[in-house]
Amino acid sequence: MRLQGKVALITGTGSGIGRATALRFAAEGARIVAVDIAASNDDTVAEVRAAGGEAIAVRADVSVEPDVAAAFGRAEDEFGGLDVAFNNAGIMLDDDTDAVATSDKTIDRTFEVNVKGVLYGCKHAVESMRRRGGGSIINTASFVASVGAATPQIAYTASKGAVLSLTRELSVVHARENIRVNALSPGPLRTEMLMSFLDTPEKKQRRLVHVPMGRFGEADEMAAAALFLASDDSSYMTGANLQIDGGLTAAYVTPE
Repeated sequence: MRLQGKVALITGTGSGIGRATALRFAAEGARIVAVDIAASNDDTVAEVRAAGGEAIAVRADVSVEPDVAAAFGRAEDEFGGLDVAFNNAGIMLDDDTDAVATSDKTIDRTFEVNVKGVLYGCKHAVESMRRRGGGSIINTASFVASVGAATPQIAYTASKGAVLSLTRELSVVHARENIRVNALSPGPLRTEMLMSFLDTPEKKQRRLVHVPMGRFGEADEMAAAALFLASDDSSYMTGANLQIDGGLTAAYVTPE
């Protein structure tokens, strides 16, 4: 019960990391504000409640600031405040390739969700946490923010690099307000979003050959890492990038 009595707002709870984290945080005692644009978000909330947890569903597009402001307002209205904000929602578009071929439309939409969505989440989390006396903000970045790849997704990669820079800056600005800001950088995961992109055995193996552990990560493993960052177990940790990537960013030559 490491989050007993805490209120946690999580974006992207309709699937993947967000859904797994909502379930994990609720099991640890948190009351959940589950935010997503997808209808599947209602299923996540129903599952939290079926397991005995407290949760509300908020339909929102994180790239639209009034939507984000309304979601944080619901957290305070329904549960009296906010202790944890996990800015996790993100997109990875099919036509995101290299700098020559990727369209402005794809670049703009990727940055609207992956960067501005995180920035809006941080902005409104800070405002709420000031009234609470502090809290923990977690932003989902990615291992691609730290390494280059010859299978490019230029907009996605650049957006996740921006998340890391944003996280570091905010962690310093708000450190003495008892507001911690950290990034979580997953490696390649066996989630619906990535598996739909890596839709052949060859594409999957092209990635796995670079992972020392030789497998894709699981959303539940990211939820466990987010729990550490949300809880008092990480009370002296801010401005950090927690890489949960099967050893990928540590590797030069892998066993295979």
